[in-house]
Amino acid sequence: MLYTIIKENTYQDSIVLMLLSNKLSSIDGVNKVSIMMGTPANKDIFKSSGLGTDDLEKAKPNDIVIVVDTDDEAKVDEVSHAVDEELKGNAEKDESSSSKEANNWNKAMDLANNPNLAMISIPGQYAAMEADNALNNGLHVFMFSDNVAKEDEVALKQKAHEKGLMVMGPDCGTGIIHSVPLAFTNIVNEGDIGVVGASGTGIQEVTTIIDREGKGVTNAIGTGGRDLSTEVGAITMLDSIKALNQDPKVEVITVISKPPAKEVEDKVLNVLRNIEKPIVTLFLGHKPEYTEANIYHAYTLEEAARVSVQLSNKEEPNFTPSVLKDVEVKLDDEQKAIKGYYSGGTLASEAAMLIKDALNVNSDKAEGFALKAGDHEVIDLGDDMYTQGKPHPMIDPEKRIEMLETSADQASTAVIMIDNVIGYGSHDDMANELAPTISRIKAKVQEQGRDIAILATVVGTEHDHQGYEQQQQTLREAGAIICDTNDQMVRTAIELVGGKVEQPVLEVKTFEPTKVDLKVDEKIMNLINMKPSVINIGLKSFTEAIEQSCSEVVQFNWRPIAGGNEKLMKVLQFLNNYEGESV
Repeated sequence: MLYTIIKENTYQDSIVLMLLSNKLSSIDGVNKVSIMMGTPANKDIFKSSGLGTDDLEKAKPNDIVIVVDTDDEAKVDEVSHAVDEELKGNAEKDESSSSKEANNWNKAMDLANNPNLAMISIPGQYAAMEADNALNNGLHVFMFSDNVAKEDEVALKQKAHEKGLMVMGPDCGTGIIHSVPLAFTNIVNEGDIGVVGASGTGIQEVTTIIDREGKGVTNAIGTGGRDLSTEVGAITMLDSIKALNQDPKVEVITVISKPPAKEVEDKVLNVLRNIEKPIVTLFLGHKPEYTEANIYHAYTLEEAARVSVQLSNKEEPNFTPSVLKDVEVKLDDEQKAIKGYYSGGTLASEAAMLIKDALNVNSDKAEGFALKAGDHEVIDLGDDMYTQGKPHPMIDPEKRIEMLETSADQASTAVIMIDNVIGYGSHDDMANELAPTISRIKAKVQEQGRDIAILATVVGTEHDHQGYEQQQQTLREAGAIICDTNDQMVRTAIELVGGKVEQPVLEVKTFEPTKVDLKVDEKIMNLINMKPSVINIGLKSFTEAIEQSCSEVVQFNWRPIAGGNEKLMKVLQFLNNYEGESV
C-alpha cells in the first residue's frame, strides 16, 4: 500500500534526497521509498513510477514529498523519523561549514569577494531564470542543470556573448577553470594543454590520460552537449577556442565533441585554421578521413589525449593503439556478445562507435541504448531515461549491479565492459560497491561450466581522493581485467570475440581559411587566467572542490519563489530586470 508524507518548507538538494531514497528502501518491511521535492515535474515522475497518490497533489515545490510502499503501516513512522534524523544531521554539517551562505542574489553578491562565476545545479525548469540573473550581475555561468529548453540556451548564450561573458552548459557536467575543478571532475596537474569540450566524461578521460602521461591542463572548458547544434551555433565553443589561443600559457588546444551540425563544424574548423598553435580535434562518432598540417584529427579519446601530449612535448604525432593480450578467458562458440554498462555517456558513445566500425553492425534505434545490435549492447546509464528520480550511476551503483547480473545470465555474453569514473562528485568507493557483484557472477558462470570476461577501466588520477590505483586493485581482486583506457578496453573486447578495430590511415590535406577576428573579451580572459570567485546556486557538494582549491565560494541556498509557479516567477524576474534598467 502507498503512504504519503509531506514535510513542508524543507527544501533539499535532489541528490541528497535520491541517495536517501535508496538508503530507506533497504529498511525491512519497506518495498520502496521515493523522496523528491514537490515540483510538478517530480510529481509526474512519482506517477510514472507507480507511486502516484491523491495526497501527492497537496505538496508544493518547497515541500519534501515521501511516498512509501509498504504492507506495514508502522513502517511509515519509521521512515518519517529516519528522514528527520538525516535532515537534522545535514543541518548540523551545514552549521559547522566554513563556507559563506546566502538565500538571495543581493546577499550572495554582498558576501562574495569579486565574484565572476555562477555555478547552477537547480531543477532545469528554473535554471535558465537564475542563469539570466547571473548574467545581469556580470557573472559567467557554469550550468550543471539539464532539461533546459534549447531556446533558453540560445538566448542565454547570445546575451552572454554580447556582454563579453560565457555560459558553459546547460547539462555541463565537467569543467576546470584555472585548475579549480567544477562539478564532476578530477584533480589534474596544471600544464600547457587547453581543452574545450561538448562532453563531460570525454573531458575527464582526456584530461586524466594527459595527467598520467606527466603533462597537465590548466583550463578544460565544458560547453554543454548542444553547443554545436545548428540553433546554438557553437557560441561557447568558439569563444573558448579564441580564449585558449590568446592565453600565452597554452601550447596545445584540444577540442572534443560529438559530430556537430555540418555548417557549425565548418565554422569551428575555419576558426581553428586561423590559429597557429598545434590543435587536436575529436568529433567522436565521425571516423576521420584526413588530417591537416596544424590540426590533428583523432579517432578516439585516448588518441586525442596522447597526441596532445606528444605535441606539447614538441614531438611528431604518432599514436599506436593498444590491446591487452593473453587475456585468460575460455569462451565457447555461442559466446559472441559484448555488453557495455557505462556511467559516462561519452565513453559509451565511443564504445558503440568502435563496435559498429569493427564488427560492421548496425544499431537498432532502441531508446536508452548507445548500441543495440543483435546481442551486442552498450548503455549509458546516465541517460535521462535511467536517472529520472534516481541518482546518477557515478554516485549510485544499483542499476549497474542489476545490469551486470542480468547480462551474465545470458548464454551469448562473452565480454562485459564497465567504467569507474572517480573524482569530485563521484561515489567515494565505487569499486568496492561493484566488486562483490563481479566476484559473484564470475563464480556463478564458472559453476555453470562457462567463462566470461569482465573488463573495467578507471577514469581518474593519483590525486583523486578515491585512490586511482586502489580502485583498480579492488576491481582486479574481484576478477575484473583492468584496462588503462576506454579505447584499450573496447579494442580488447572486440578482439576477444574475433574482431579488430582498424585505425584510420590519414592523408594530409590543406585548406585556405577565411580570416576571422580571434580577439575575445577581457572578461573571458580574466576567467581562465585566475582562480574563479564562485557563487554556487544549488548542490552544496560542489563547494568542496572549490574550497579545497583555495578559491572563493558563496553558497546560494536557492528556493523556488512564488510557490514554484514558473509564469509568476518569470513576471517577477521581468519586473526586477525592468527596475534595474530604469535606475
